[in-house]
Amino acid sequence: MSVLAFTALLFSGSAAAGLVGALTGLGGGVVLVPLLTLGLGVDIKYAIGTALVAVIATSSGAAAAYVREGFSNVRIGLFFEIATTIGALLGAFLASRTPTSAIAVTFGAVLLGSTAFSWKGHGAAGVQSPDPLATRLGLNGSFPSLAGGEQAYFPQRVPLAWLLMVVAGAASGLLGIGSGALKVLSMDTVLKLPYKVSTTTSNFMIGVTAAASAGVYLSRGYVDPALAAPAVLGVLAGSAAGARILTAARSNVLRLVFTAVVLVMGIQMIVQGLRGAV
Repeated sequence: MSVLAFTALLFSGSAAAGLVGALTGLGGGVVLVPLLTLGLGVDIKYAIGTALVAVIATSSGAAAAYVREGFSNVRIGLFFEIATTIGALLGAFLASRTPTSAIAVTFGAVLLGSTAFSWKGHGAAGVQSPDPLATRLGLNGSFPSLAGGEQAYFPQRVPLAWLLMVVAGAASGLLGIGSGALKVLSMDTVLKLPYKVSTTTSNFMIGVTAAASAGVYLSRGYVDPALAAPAVLGVLAGSAAGARILTAARSNVLRLVFTAVVLVMGIQMIVQGLRGAV
């Protein structure tokens, strides 16, 4: 394959990753890492380094639009970013001491676990009883509903969600997924946030989490500019398109896209990891 064809394919795949990442809150790494490793034969640690840089672009491309439209809860994002950053640094430290096949299998297991629970939070966002701790922290909020007007929501079980965010951050550093899958799961299922608020707030958060891990990968030489440049440009284009689509999309459709993408990628990564093909 020529350099031009490789770059064009990487750009196109990254645009698709950015679109999916913006719609689902997964950050794009869930598509980009398998694309690089399974489709283009890139070593998984270089793929993770590239995905982390691209995840920062996803956050930059989509988060501004979501905040402007009133979907992202900035206060929740900043509060839980403390937990995810701690976890991200821990995960990046462990990544250099973990075999690539084990990383791939772990990657797939995390994704399959996300699909197993992604529907359990459905309908739970109707909880209307404010949680005392969330109220004291100022985490309650509202978002524009499709029916018109603002729909209020009240986060629940804040301490449990904080601990899960540490795990999400560790997954980001170890697996290069921006921890979006676990962040969306934590906010949707544990905090009981509306699904659109979960995905958009995840997009707001993933850039900081990924940046904490990307610095470690960069210092170890796992960020290749020839891979990162077209990936970042493609992800920016895709995430900008996804931000426009999400505001009019229905939550059930977004949840279905989340489940389908994560299920396929999770199975592929586990199979390839067990075969030692990455």
